[in-house]
Amino acid sequence: MPDYHDDLRLAHVLADAADATTMDRFKALDLKVETKPDMTPVSEADKAAEELIRGHLHRARPRDAILGEEYGIEGTGPRRWVIDPIDGTKNYVRGVPVWATLISLMEAGENGFQPVVGLVSAPALNRRWWAAKGAGAFTGRSLTSATRLQVSKVERIADASFAYSSLTGWEEQGRLDGFMDLTRACWRTRGYGDFWPYMMVAEGSVDICAEPELSLWDMAANAVIVQEAGGRFTGLDGVDGPGGGNAAASNGTLHHELLGYLNQRY
Repeated sequence: MPDYHDDLRLAHVLADAADATTMDRFKALDLKVETKPDMTPVSEADKAAEELIRGHLHRARPRDAILGEEYGIEGTGPRRWVIDPIDGTKNYVRGVPVWATLISLMEAGENGFQPVVGLVSAPALNRRWWAAKGAGAFTGRSLTSATRLQVSKVERIADASFAYSSLTGWEEQGRLDGFMDLTRACWRTRGYGDFWPYMMVAEGSVDICAEPELSLWDMAANAVIVQEAGGRFTGLDGVDGPGGGNAAASNGTLHHELLGYLNQRY
């Protein structure tokens, strides 16, 4: 099993730098926000954080490729860093503290690129989560001050807590009926949104979560953290990993039922 400790240490360094940049502009009255062609917002902090991370990676890992939400792909090769400088930009620009920098290292394999390192840093919540393939998943403020993550042992949908982001995408895809059936079958539902539901699945405080439309940078870090905590992360088609354009995450035990509800009337 490859040792990704140095890559994980680098991810923490990258996150520390990004956190300083994003927190400096969080709730700034003069924050500049633009609308991208896909009608989603991007702030000056998104761009600054990604530029900073790319600069660090160019110096520390010059042979690795980089894929980021704001500036696309550069470089080639079997190792690719995947960056979402601010996951939850809409929250960020409105002063809601639920946003995070997502950093992942993906490696090429038989089934294409798969994440081997993932880190999610939410400085406004004072939380950080990370994982490396084969080494487990953890939360804390540093590699030396951390608690190991473990998914829940809930075995029935009727006892499950389900987290999601919004209803819009499910309706657009014609999956809203199945989604609503799932919410009625669960013990509890909450719309925490963005990265946070996946981290709660990894922590065992939420049992299932799903989103109907996502990009790779939204999922890569989350996927390896959930998997290393003992859970499953797939597309809505049930294929493991973050490559499906959508996501379903669970404690593993509930995964088949989760997918069944979301696909039953599709």
